[in-house]
Amino acid sequence: MSTEVLDQTVEDENEMKGWLVNYVGDKLQPEDGNVTVSMIVDQMAEDFPEFVLAVAEENWVRGYEQGVTDTHEFTEDTSPEVTADE
Repeated sequence: MSTEVLDQTVEDENEMKGWLVNYVGDKLQPEDGNVTVSMIVDQMAEDFPEFVLAVAEENWVRGYEQGVTDTHEFTEDTSPEVTADE
């Protein structure tokens, strides 16, 4: 994940984000008062590792499936066509 995303400050735009921002802010007490995506990920990994693991596993499976699909499509696109005359 890019550091640009991880470094973003999270705004409490909805109920869940508000809860997460407040929870992580209370736990970590950041000096500037801002809670970043990275802070939330780290706190979730500490307090709810099963959730983070489930997301990571799903992401890995989707990436693997996409790689297999891309390989098949590349192979089909670059295979020489066999004609009846050959």
